[in-house]
Amino acid sequence: MAMEVTQILLNAQAVDGTVRKHAEESLKQFQEQNLPSFLLSLSGELSNDDKPVDSRKLAGLILKNALDAKEQHRKLELVQRWLSLDTTVKAQIKSCLLQTLSSPVPDARSTASQVIAKIAGIELPHNQWPELIGALLSNIHQLPGHVKQATLETLGYLCEEVSPDVVDQDQVNNILTAVVQGMNATEGNNDIRLAATRALYNALGFAQVNFTNDMERDYIMRVVCEATLSSELKIRQAAFECLVSISSTYYDKLSPYIQDIFNITSKAVREDEEPVALQAIEFWSSICDEEIDILEEYGGDFSGDSEIICFYFIKQALPALVPMLLETLLKQEEDQDQDEGAWNLAMAGGTCLGLVAKTVGDDVVPLVMPFIEENITKPDWRQREAATYAFGSILEGPSPEKLISIVNVALIFMLTALMKDPNNHVKDTTAWTLGRIFEFLHGSTVETPIITQANCQEIIKVLLQVMKDAPNVAEKACGALYFLAQGYEDVGSSSSPLTPFFQEIVQALLTVTHREDAGESRLRTAAYETLNEVVRCSTDETTPMVMQLVPLIMMELHQTLEAQKLSSDEREKQNELQGLLCGCLQVITQKLGASEPTRFVFMQYADQMMSLFLRVFACRSATVHEEAMLAIGALAYATGSEFAKYMPEFYKYLEMGLQNFEEYQVCAITVGVVGDICRALEDKILPYCDGIMTQLLKNLSSNQLHRTVKPPIFSCFGDIALAIGENFEKYLMYSMPMLQSAAELFARASGADEEIIEYTNVLRNGILEAYSGIFQGFKNSPKTQLLMPYAPHILQFLDSLYIEKDMDDLVMKTAIGVLGDLADTLGGNAGPLIQQSVSSRDFLNECLSLDDHLIKESAEWAKLAISRAISV
Repeated sequence: MAMEVTQILLNAQAVDGTVRKHAEESLKQFQEQNLPSFLLSLSGELSNDDKPVDSRKLAGLILKNALDAKEQHRKLELVQRWLSLDTTVKAQIKSCLLQTLSSPVPDARSTASQVIAKIAGIELPHNQWPELIGALLSNIHQLPGHVKQATLETLGYLCEEVSPDVVDQDQVNNILTAVVQGMNATEGNNDIRLAATRALYNALGFAQVNFTNDMERDYIMRVVCEATLSSELKIRQAAFECLVSISSTYYDKLSPYIQDIFNITSKAVREDEEPVALQAIEFWSSICDEEIDILEEYGGDFSGDSEIICFYFIKQALPALVPMLLETLLKQEEDQDQDEGAWNLAMAGGTCLGLVAKTVGDDVVPLVMPFIEENITKPDWRQREAATYAFGSILEGPSPEKLISIVNVALIFMLTALMKDPNNHVKDTTAWTLGRIFEFLHGSTVETPIITQANCQEIIKVLLQVMKDAPNVAEKACGALYFLAQGYEDVGSSSSPLTPFFQEIVQALLTVTHREDAGESRLRTAAYETLNEVVRCSTDETTPMVMQLVPLIMMELHQTLEAQKLSSDEREKQNELQGLLCGCLQVITQKLGASEPTRFVFMQYADQMMSLFLRVFACRSATVHEEAMLAIGALAYATGSEFAKYMPEFYKYLEMGLQNFEEYQVCAITVGVVGDICRALEDKILPYCDGIMTQLLKNLSSNQLHRTVKPPIFSCFGDIALAIGENFEKYLMYSMPMLQSAAELFARASGADEEIIEYTNVLRNGILEAYSGIFQGFKNSPKTQLLMPYAPHILQFLDSLYIEKDMDDLVMKTAIGVLGDLADTLGGNAGPLIQQSVSSRDFLNECLSLDDHLIKESAEWAKLAISRAISV
């Protein structure tokens, strides 16, 4: 087989489909029949300089894919498979790979670098391949230069794959020394210098200790700053990428260098080529992100106990930074509005300006206003667009008091520009800016309203007119209307200034969805999202008009289901439309199902709507399934116990959703819908509980299910228990041990990073919601004693949460609620247990003393339940 491998690899890339398919089959067969020999022949192919480049590249790629995969469970399988291979086979493969680093063929070297790093990622944490880093470092002194370049590239990939804690500090020092020397200006070979600079980017996470040492840090910073001045574009770009990474990883160490970095970045922004200039702006955006986070966390109060200090770099750089960013706004591209995902200097500058405004608030306004006033009426469209963009960028951050008077003047000006400006870019940015005005400066929290009875009609007239404009401008006009409607979501049943125009607005939005070009610039999606928001924020006066929408939207959904024989492109568009229509019906259902009189009238449509949703499930598309599931959840809530009649037919789709591990969002939403149905049906859900509980327990014990689905499954146990009460008895022996082991696992998250702590809290909340539902479900039942064996463990879980001190507010509220539920349901039996518990009293007192009224309310109820239980 090994003799033919070259030919098979070449055939697998053939133009002729039959040849290609046959070759792919042969490779698959070889891999399944004899994996060790398959991997060996691939590594042999990759390392053999006499073989064609194409077969070597594919051999390397297949090797890499044999070690790593995107899906977590698949990745674990591949890691285990590699670790269990025979040691001599692995040694031969690794030796071939290291040998390939000195190949004269760049593609072969680069592929080998990546495969070596993947193996290192698997083996180093298991204390295997300890000689690897030493072997690579000894390569650094090799000539020719391409060996050094390939080795530095390998070290870079290795740092990306391996966690810093598996490499000891001596080796880290040696890696950094090799990398920084390779970056040095004295290195004449630009390929080596580029590989070293890119490697440093990945190695920065390893340099914690080195950055605390002044001399080492100075040396690294000097070399990075020198590399930003290289004559080679790619080296300059990679060096600025290092600076961006340093700005977020080592913010607290930047003070001594910030002035020099400002000079380097501003020169790059003004004079260098776009890829470099973009990274130079990104440095300042990253500093803004750091300072916004610090200021949000500590609210500007840097007492002795704050872990990190804010250096106010942005505030200090303001007088020079803002003019530099404003200049970039004039560097637009002719077609930037049409191209989704376009990113250029003007956009980067505007984004950074927006972050600056969020960081420093009011201080940015006087620096930007002269630029706006000077350019807003200029004949050159670039100046008018830049002025509008600058204004839109600084609306989030400064206080309403600082902006309201300026906005009031600007509003009239912008409405005119939207109608009359001859340039598409200017109109696009003007509509976007109006949306930002409505998003940040309009609504119940703003004391001085910018939208009054007087100007409301004019604003709506202009927005509806502009919805007929080019797709990119119309899409931004929909966005502006979205935020305009959202500003009135709190008016409740009282009148909204939009009410008189409701019919007209809805009609205009429906017209947009039928435009021939509604597929461009996300226009159709924006129109439906805006329609949903207008409905969601409407008042009781417009209910009859919302009711008229139901048959209309159902008709549209019906038509998409009737369409025959579509091309795959048409089918994708149709799926998207079905998703939007299901989303629209969900919002209408929530609106009309919320009050008794409208719910009664709405019920006439429920049967038709449900049969449409069931037909949607028959089309196999994940996004549509999500939207249809959510709509069914809303329908269950609106129809209450009458939803039972849909269950026989709907149940199989519910089960399919719960089994959908691949599209885990669908699975998570389906779990949520089970909760909605439990609340609607109460004990009428009983006939389906065995199937649902079996599937949920199966999901929890699977390592293939995405971790985000597990918290909602736990809280779903609570929903089911609440619905079926003491009938939950038969599931206790399965669900309680699951909850218990999850609770033990997630009682502690100390020392973890923010993301893990956040996930841990979501999971804890799910576990607590399960306990809460189970206790409340058993309340007043003769079977409450069945819960007694679990009480000590639950109290222990609450103790450990209290001691850990890393609960968020939601977990705290649910946890103190569970303490109350336990006392309330178990009564006198729980009294002694609660009195013995380590921290129940302290936890209760702490919750009672907090300002958060939701936690306080929960705690007051718990206090009452506990005192009743103790006095029994």
